[in-house]
Amino acid sequence: MTDGLFDFEPLRKELAERGQTDWLLELDSACRDAVDRQKHGDLEKWIHAWQQIPDSTEGEFRILDGQVCVGDIGNSNGDNGFGNTFVERSAEMRELMLKFHPWRKGPFCVDGVTIETEWRSDWKWNRLSPHIDFRNRMILDVGCGNGYFGWRMVDCGARMVCGLDPFMLYVMQFEAIRKIMRSSRHLSVRDAARRNFVLPVGDSILRDGLRCFDLTLSMGVLYHHRSPIDHLRTLWSTIRPGGQLLLETLVVEGGENEVLVPEDRYAMMRNVWFIPSIPLLLRWLRRTGFKDARLLDVAPTTTAEQRSTPWMTFASLPDFLDPTDPTRTVEGYPAPLRAMIIATQSK
Repeated sequence: MTDGLFDFEPLRKELAERGQTDWLLELDSACRDAVDRQKHGDLEKWIHAWQQIPDSTEGEFRILDGQVCVGDIGNSNGDNGFGNTFVERSAEMRELMLKFHPWRKGPFCVDGVTIETEWRSDWKWNRLSPHIDFRNRMILDVGCGNGYFGWRMVDCGARMVCGLDPFMLYVMQFEAIRKIMRSSRHLSVRDAARRNFVLPVGDSILRDGLRCFDLTLSMGVLYHHRSPIDHLRTLWSTIRPGGQLLLETLVVEGGENEVLVPEDRYAMMRNVWFIPSIPLLLRWLRRTGFKDARLLDVAPTTTAEQRSTPWMTFASLPDFLDPTDPTRTVEGYPAPLRAMIIATQSK
């Protein structure tokens, strides 16, 4: 494939040092299969757009007002790959980044272009980050999307982030951001680009006995599984003894036996199977081998946090709620309520 694309050699070395050489063979095969299955569709279009992204020797990496900012932050009028002025370069970059529409997780700022994503993922980050020390930790992010949270964790000192997501568009969004960082003359920026990875595979690649990650994240994934217990048990098997799980998922209000099983769709999503109460979710965690589980946050999802934007022009949460009663979905179920829980892998 194109030089530099889907290159996760630093991650390979880290996993090999942690005794995961057999799993690496599975990862290599699964990643090649994922690319082969999609390379005759939109993937070729996205790769062409990725190829047009210029090297950015002045490229920076900062977090500003919740945005992951890369490239020329806006303080330079010199040549940064496109030539011309900063304003002209930004206009060209905007057109390139729009080729990766829809952008769901963010926000980002690329060469001065603000990518206003569907989700204000920085709000979720603000709810979770005070509770976790990311420094020098090897982290697995299951269902990571385009790697937004990975960049935030790297900025907080994570040793390395291994993100998994089967949707190739999100992987290409990540690769677009990483390409700009990898060409920077700044050593710290290039180093950050070698510590966050998004692989084009789902969590079916996970297997019993990995137990090599210091922290595993599963955010917005549990309710998409037909067997939430199996998902939690799989997550348990990825974490070293004494490591932690950060679980974020939809919940409903109720007692320890309360669970919502949608008849068909939930908030227009087809693949929602089980939405438990918080007490029941805590029981699931205990039953699957976690201890010291505690609630970090519970919050309704608002139409300010999830909405359509020029960078995600399809229907979003305002279209999924009952227009006469925003406390209910269009199907009549309770509107989205999300909980964050942290738990420890039992030894």
